[in-house]
Amino acid sequence: MTIIIFVVSIIGAMMLGMPIAFALLFCGVCLMAYLGMMDPRLLAQQFINGADNYPLMAIPFFLLVGQAMNAAGISNRIVKFCMTLVGHVRGGMGYVAIITAFIFGGLSGSAVSDAAVLCAIMVPMMAKMHYDRGSSAALIGSAGINALIIPPSMSFIIFGAISGVSVVKLFMAGLVPAVVMSIGLAIVWFFVSKRMNCDVHKRSSLKEIAVSFKESFWALLLPVIIIVGIRMGVTTPTEAAVIAVFYTVFLNFVVYRQLNVKQFIKVIIEGAKTSSVIMFLIASAMISAWMIGVANIPALITSVLAPFLTHPVTLMIAINVLVLLVGTALDSTPTVLLLTPVLMPIINAAGIDPVYFGVIFVLNNAIGLLTPPVGTVLNAACAGGRVSMDEMLVKVLPFLAVEVVVLILLTLIPQLTIIPYHLLTN
Repeated sequence: MTIIIFVVSIIGAMMLGMPIAFALLFCGVCLMAYLGMMDPRLLAQQFINGADNYPLMAIPFFLLVGQAMNAAGISNRIVKFCMTLVGHVRGGMGYVAIITAFIFGGLSGSAVSDAAVLCAIMVPMMAKMHYDRGSSAALIGSAGINALIIPPSMSFIIFGAISGVSVVKLFMAGLVPAVVMSIGLAIVWFFVSKRMNCDVHKRSSLKEIAVSFKESFWALLLPVIIIVGIRMGVTTPTEAAVIAVFYTVFLNFVVYRQLNVKQFIKVIIEGAKTSSVIMFLIASAMISAWMIGVANIPALITSVLAPFLTHPVTLMIAINVLVLLVGTALDSTPTVLLLTPVLMPIINAAGIDPVYFGVIFVLNNAIGLLTPPVGTVLNAACAGGRVSMDEMLVKVLPFLAVEVVVLILLTLIPQLTIIPYHLLTN
């Protein structure tokens, strides 16, 4: 009966059009009422405890970094540098998009903002060179979801805060899967671009490459500062986020001088608005997560899945199917908030490496951002590239397929994730 109340309350609330944060809050209240624990003071205490989490402090700072970078137009410098490297090969602008999305993911940690910004910048450029507009936007959106598994991933921070898994290890574990996924996208783009009669950018000279690198060097240095600082144990992810903010201020006001004080204040206000929405969502979800534990729902689900506990790969396949289905209806953050407290006890009971599971889980959520009906990255790419949703749904299929193949590959061969992260963290 407890599971029925849990499922019916949250699905029913969302079907009524209730915002996901309030749906999660409603779910927690329903469970409290059913278990005879209804107490407004207890509700308020858990709500505050949900947001009062040190690792979560990194989220508003990293969001501010991404928005400041976007406002200052620093992404244009990164695009230009990548273009000097591979813009001269056939389909080169697509490879530029993949590399730029990878780099930019290490700046913002937000797949939606990456897709929107890069589509707005690159799709018109690619269209002028006779690239198919829909395929270009689909590629950029597909590459943009890498932001969820590249430091400083917001999803890793949230997953780590809820599950107790080291955010540092999650950051390091996500690097190799992100590279594998980028390579997969590049292979698909090679075949897709062969059918286009697109122009080829002239080969850049060594001097042009050097000049472009010099102009983008300070921006390219930011992901290195974040990753090296965390990897060497010099900073925690939250401290790295604060350092990244100060570094971004330095870039904007001293190096590039593309933002004034008034513009930067607007960036801070927008960052605060976005952060407040996310933190309210997390605080609401923590009430549901706490009640899920009190109601012993994970133990009930574990008993149902008991036959799979001795077969970790089979269990992971079953979980992947579940998460993919949920991901078609929910955004990444709500999915992480909702399913993490349910699945982690099952993962621990099966003896599966929690860091490996975190990477697979978040990657699965990232793929969900490209699937309708929610598909926030899909919508952002459509808006940024000015492409219709009908066209996008067709053009994104080959890229979506290769990302699912990468997910299956990483699921069937856990060592592809586990061995690199052990090497990077030891």
